[in-house]
Amino acid sequence: MFKILKYSFYDLMRGRWAFLYTAFYLALTSTLLWLSPDLSKVIISLMNVVLILVPLIATMFGIMYYYHSREFTELLLAQPLRRTSIFFGQYLGIALSLSASLLVGIGLPFVLWGVFSSDSTGEWLMVLVTGIFLSFIFAAVAYFIALNHENRIKGFGLAILAWLVFAVVYDGVFLLLLTMYNDYPLEGFAIAGTMINPIDMARVLILLQLDISALMGYTGAVFQKFLGQSFGMMLAFGALMMWVLLPALGIRWVAQRKDF
Repeated sequence: MFKILKYSFYDLMRGRWAFLYTAFYLALTSTLLWLSPDLSKVIISLMNVVLILVPLIATMFGIMYYYHSREFTELLLAQPLRRTSIFFGQYLGIALSLSASLLVGIGLPFVLWGVFSSDSTGEWLMVLVTGIFLSFIFAAVAYFIALNHENRIKGFGLAILAWLVFAVVYDGVFLLLLTMYNDYPLEGFAIAGTMINPIDMARVLILLQLDISALMGYTGAVFQKFLGQSFGMMLAFGALMMWVLLPALGIRWVAQRKDF
């Protein structure tokens, strides 16, 4: 599995899309730091970009890599190798390459700007950590969808639909439910509803770290008020870990049962 992981990682890192992905974050982060000396404001701006763009790119990379490397995968399947080793190696290669691009693109400008000598080190690290979590989660979701659908058009469509639901549709439905039933105690419902969406969990984690109540909204305020900052973050990290494990287990289940 490690050899397949290493091959997939280097194969993706040599591609132009990885360079473009890294260059985009380098340019964006450097521009924001140049425009504003307040690191907290820059982190908030980056948060809004990371929470939308990282899941989208991870979804697209995951689905594209599976379909584009299908012939190579069939060659590997013909060898005396475990299926789970093949697919987990490829998935981890995708997730790690995306995470490396994110670390370089966002991390390097902040390090050069002197983030470790500022009061915003924790917030900056939280953006990086949640971005890595989202890369692993949505790469796994995309790979799971691709394994289940041989038709490329259907696979691409379902992958984009999954991202759209988590990034846009879910928040609208969730907000509508909170508005409709605002006369009832909704603290538990808000916490449970937030855990269902990894993007919302990542947002709450960053906002808890920033400790800006005006920007936290209802769900973030509930996490801070009823769970406390430390316990709320532990619970949020646990939910993100579950979101990494569930689609990974799905990949393992499909790989063991599918007739390739």
